[in-house]
Amino acid sequence: MPHNPAVPLLLPTPRKLEMRSGFVEVAPDLHTRVAELLLDPAALSRATNIGRDIAFSNLFAPGGPSSPYTIAIDAAPDQPAITVNGQTEPLRRAALHTLLQLLRIYGTRLPALHISDYPAFRTRGLMLDVSRDKVPTMAHLFDTIDLLASLKFNHLQLYTEHTFAYPGHEEVWKDWSPITPAEARELAAYAAARGVELAANQNCFGHLASWLKKPTYQHLAEIEGDNPWYFHQWERRGPFSLCPTEPKAEAFIDELLTQLLPCFESNLVNIGCDETFDVGWGRSRAEVQRRAPSGRDKALSRARAQLYFEFVARIAAACARHGKRPMMWADIALTHPELLNLMPKDMIGLAWWYEPTDKFTNWIEAIRGAGHEAWVCPGTSSWRTFTGRTTERRANIADAAEQGAKAGATGLLICDWGDMGHRQQWPITLAGLAQAAEAAWNPANARGYDPRATAIHVLHEAPELGKWLDELGDCDHGIRASAGVLNGSALFNDLHPPVPAQLKAGNHEVGAAIDQWQAARDRLAALRASRPPIAHDQTRAELDHALDCAEFAADHAIAMRSGPPLRGGFTELIARAESIRAAHERLWLARNRPGGMAHASSFYTKVIHDLRTPRPHPASP
Repeated sequence: MPHNPAVPLLLPTPRKLEMRSGFVEVAPDLHTRVAELLLDPAALSRATNIGRDIAFSNLFAPGGPSSPYTIAIDAAPDQPAITVNGQTEPLRRAALHTLLQLLRIYGTRLPALHISDYPAFRTRGLMLDVSRDKVPTMAHLFDTIDLLASLKFNHLQLYTEHTFAYPGHEEVWKDWSPITPAEARELAAYAAARGVELAANQNCFGHLASWLKKPTYQHLAEIEGDNPWYFHQWERRGPFSLCPTEPKAEAFIDELLTQLLPCFESNLVNIGCDETFDVGWGRSRAEVQRRAPSGRDKALSRARAQLYFEFVARIAAACARHGKRPMMWADIALTHPELLNLMPKDMIGLAWWYEPTDKFTNWIEAIRGAGHEAWVCPGTSSWRTFTGRTTERRANIADAAEQGAKAGATGLLICDWGDMGHRQQWPITLAGLAQAAEAAWNPANARGYDPRATAIHVLHEAPELGKWLDELGDCDHGIRASAGVLNGSALFNDLHPPVPAQLKAGNHEVGAAIDQWQAARDRLAALRASRPPIAHDQTRAELDHALDCAEFAADHAIAMRSGPPLRGGFTELIARAESIRAAHERLWLARNRPGGMAHASSFYTKVIHDLRTPRPHPASP
């Protein structure tokens, strides 16, 4: 798809690019030969040339992560057209992936230029949620690894709660199309051959409801039966985290890690341990009270934190017995910075947040001040949306990259979650992934990221589609801003309230008047009319579906604020919802395994049910 710009738009943007005069013609099969070399690590490390077009040189001594690779394209007679320097395998990979992008842009007639480049973060990774219904097919995972390598990512995690096929625990995962041990080994080898480290990921403390609701595992849970607890301000019921005072909980985690960790070549493992808000409020409450006999809130909070750190330490020890280094989400630890000294030795702290914030600096400094390596973890802002959240995503990723680089973070891990059915379409995720590739390599350019690069190098479409995707992600930004919507879009949250039980009859999740919803609906209509042509059928179908869902959500919000329905009720909305549900299932199976599809579809089924038996709908506020 050559389009011959005067200056190439590369992803990530090189730190130094100098255009020179003239052009050189290269062999028509050069792209193929470069791609083949990238799949042979041994040949890549010893290569001195690729035919008559490329010569490798070693102009720089081996160095740290700031040692640059260089590409020189010159029109000198009787000399190779391209000279590549990169003494280490990762640097050579980076150089050749840049060259592949140049070939994609210009074809076989390359402009003379010089590039000198190196990454800001040593580790540049993606965490993909495979536990909120979507477990990708092997083909899609292979494609994702190829894409990550092409964008100079070198790390991947698949977030796991109950979707790894642990032998002996079939009752938990049998209906979820899990990743098997053999598949994990195959994925790890495939990734390693492409310069991408696939690290193990298993939440080992919280977010284990899919296990703990089963009678076989209930004895391990902090919360017994249907007892209540609070997730931030929302009431939740039933088990969520392991009980840190239950001796069998440690043995349970050790068994899982014994099965999981040998499947991965990486020495890293993400043990999760985030959002354990129920700990200390159920079965371990008596121990908390024993440690804080004064009963004061501060003392009780500290006692809960101590229990938390003690159990994390036992998980870390289990990892060490298997020769692995753990990392953990640092949200709970950072709420007690005075206890960060209790974080296990060699633990990597993952500082995450998914809205714009100036706190990454403080978080990284606190983790590093306690003697630990730290990564920044922004988000794609795709989950709990149909269209993404462009303004929040762009600021969140830029904040993480800029502040993390200055504060000494060694990694940037972009997170793509799947809350409430993982119903964002893959191109929406890719918009965030593309910006993260830029930010993790070159934070100075994170805030000015050019979305045309998303279309060219990620979607392989015309440049205009990248800008259109960013505009789509802000179709309801006015409502998000005025109503203070976080961790989701206004359209999604109004259609699928995060905690429906908290809403009284006739109330709405998002406080916005009909004219605001109508403005979002009009914006969506304009975006549908202005969408650039899309070459790939799957991309076109997925973005059509994203538009259909967003338009339906806007019309649903308007209808819910327009008083009782006219004669015939919500017949037209019901028919559209049924059509959306059917399309959702067709698209699901193109990239994902069938296991979680029914649960994801149930969110649409609930909307249909509610439309058939509507509650009172007062006029807009």
